[in-house]
Amino acid sequence: MSEQLSTPPASAPAPAPAPASPDGDPADGPARPDLAARASRLIGRARWPLLGVWLVALAVCGLGAMSIAGSLSGGGWYAAGADSTKTAAQLEHGFKGRGATTVTLVVHDRQHRAGSPEFDKRVRAVAEQVIADPALKATDSYGWTTLSAQNRAAYVGKDQRTAIDSVALALDDGTARRELPKIQKQVADRFGPQGMDVSLVSPSSFWGEVNDLSQQSLMKAELITMPLIIVILLLLFRSVVAALVSLAVGVSAIVFTLGLLSPVAHHYELSVFVENAATMLGLGVGVDYSLFMVTRFKEQLAAGQSVEAAVAATLRTSGHTVIASGITVVLAMCTLFLIDLNVILSIALGAIVVVAFSVLAAVLFLPVLLHLLGERINAGRVRLPRWLSGGRTGTRDEESSRWYRIALRVMGRPVLFLAGSAVVLIALAAPAAQLRTFSPDARILPSSSPVRVGYDHVQDAFGVGQTSPIQVVVGSDRPLGESDEAAQVVRLRDRLRELPHVVRVDSAVDTLRTASPDKPFAALNGSVLGRLPADARDTVRHFAAADDRKTVLEVIMDDRAAGDAARTLLRQVQDEARTLTGPLHAVVGGETAEGIDANRVIQDKLPAVILLMLVAVYVVLLLTFRSLLLPLKAIAMNLVSIGATYGVLVLVFQHGFGTGPLGFEKTDYLQNFVPVLLLALLFSLSTDYEVFLLGRVREEYLATGDNTVSVARGLTRTAPLISGAALLMVAVFGSFGFTGIVPMQQLGFGMAIAILLDATLVRLLLVPAAMRLMGRWNWWLPGRHEGPR
Repeated sequence: MSEQLSTPPASAPAPAPAPASPDGDPADGPARPDLAARASRLIGRARWPLLGVWLVALAVCGLGAMSIAGSLSGGGWYAAGADSTKTAAQLEHGFKGRGATTVTLVVHDRQHRAGSPEFDKRVRAVAEQVIADPALKATDSYGWTTLSAQNRAAYVGKDQRTAIDSVALALDDGTARRELPKIQKQVADRFGPQGMDVSLVSPSSFWGEVNDLSQQSLMKAELITMPLIIVILLLLFRSVVAALVSLAVGVSAIVFTLGLLSPVAHHYELSVFVENAATMLGLGVGVDYSLFMVTRFKEQLAAGQSVEAAVAATLRTSGHTVIASGITVVLAMCTLFLIDLNVILSIALGAIVVVAFSVLAAVLFLPVLLHLLGERINAGRVRLPRWLSGGRTGTRDEESSRWYRIALRVMGRPVLFLAGSAVVLIALAAPAAQLRTFSPDARILPSSSPVRVGYDHVQDAFGVGQTSPIQVVVGSDRPLGESDEAAQVVRLRDRLRELPHVVRVDSAVDTLRTASPDKPFAALNGSVLGRLPADARDTVRHFAAADDRKTVLEVIMDDRAAGDAARTLLRQVQDEARTLTGPLHAVVGGETAEGIDANRVIQDKLPAVILLMLVAVYVVLLLTFRSLLLPLKAIAMNLVSIGATYGVLVLVFQHGFGTGPLGFEKTDYLQNFVPVLLLALLFSLSTDYEVFLLGRVREEYLATGDNTVSVARGLTRTAPLISGAALLMVAVFGSFGFTGIVPMQQLGFGMAIAILLDATLVRLLLVPAAMRLMGRWNWWLPGRHEGPR
């Protein structure tokens, strides 16, 4: 796109546009031996070896892709160096009933109540069998089964049917996430028919369940998406072979991506969401790119060109656009590497790799297939109404088409349509002012999940805060039993109990006071502690480490981890913890702290991410269209469109509008990685459509010099194709949204809404209205001497 703009004299008839793609430069004059022509000739000569190499590589990567699921992690939410991360690490060692992985064994007896011999016998039998499971590798436990009848009241729920134990496992976190779902299923199947709900509740079991559900939802989404993509491609191509070729590009990109990331996942922690994101984007972007390439190839063949010349023209125009689009997506996603949160880094890596392979598949693998098929690309004809296809039309047909009439009507009243569309988008964006983010909790699991059942039983029987206490780990430079400063821990515990929304503070203090009323922690001295009953010693060691240098205070609140009261309480607890002096120091963790720390990592880097992203998009559009103002217009429209998408997500997921009919769950917040990922993905994908549309408009402007006519013709030629590509995207993202767990629901639904808004309000109304008002300023670039006059 390096031609300089020129305008014919007003009296001269506008020259007829040269044969062109809906998204590229005119293909005027004889074919030149440029890079595209040389590449086409080379691919044509070596098409069979190239196909063989590609298939072998596909098979090798396919083996790796099949094994990636077992290597992915459900974590990635810990912020490096944050107090919440330090707290979790300190609780892994030295405490009774806590280990490298700690789970809460939840036993709910639907038939008997606590205190009855039947309840005691059944609960004890369940605990013994579960803890003895060699796959669980339990090393210690503390709770209902380890305490005597008179001391276990705190571990029996108010429903008198639920008992809990804290169980320490020798499994590391990654192994636990792989093994716990299998153990959980066996336990639920074994005891469920006996009238007992038995669950293993912990972050590891929760994320293990997320892993399994992600795999299930991925398979469901693929079963729904593949037929939808094929139907839409048949509508667009009216050819079975062309539809299958286009689908092959997207599938190849996914297989190569998962195959490449599989060995990476064995050595580095990659989030489970990377597989969903790569598959979703691979199907959307890969098929989208091939759609434009195949359409261009079919048009060149229809214009009478040879297969080699048609492939060259396709690479020169649509291939150029695909590469520019892929670079934009990759640059936008690379900005996310500024956010040091593993779950975001993983998804960004998956997106970058799958888009890169989508580009490679479109400009390398697809031309091989085009050379092999030639005219047979049109085989398997499907008879459909003409308006459903993205094929070319003549100028006369264009000027009588609905797209042309829409464009002229919009440009006839540009202020009205621009203002009206902007008002609609801004109104949709208004709820985004209430956007809240947090990390996922058990509510993203379906109510039928055994892990979710366990969480619900604990929250119903012990209170909503029981599963997400605020944990304060107090450390000392010397044993607490030998320090006069240990009295500060007691005073801290007492102050924490007085804070609003605190139900209680669990600690070793009350038990230690039975042995040493004035100086509780003095009872940690071996001779004193040894005189306490076994139950009391177990309780002390559950809250005080074996080295006597650490103790934990667990603040049980009356709110969920993501609630406003929980966030306020966390700040108050942190303030109180900072009052410790001398050899004492404290870190504060727990689910609320982890979520806030993760949010802070995102928020701190978000301005830099947005700035770099805007610069990247602006530069790509500036170089592509050689205009200073068109990129600014595109960025402004993208921002409004993204704001409207955020507003819709807030209405649905935070306020619950339409969650019933849509089958979604109201969560009161968006998953913290969803808004920033949407920002990067939507900016890049919206730029795709901008490139496809404006590339054609610029071509028409070069040929006619008439701004209004060029916009109308450009819109007419690209609207069917962009609408089809958008329909593909909506189908893919919507399928993942409606079949996935909550984070993928929010991401997939958000992407589908954004693409829908972009392909309708933005491309059909905002763009032509804005370009009509900007007139010749659309193509203004300082220093260019020739241009529209």
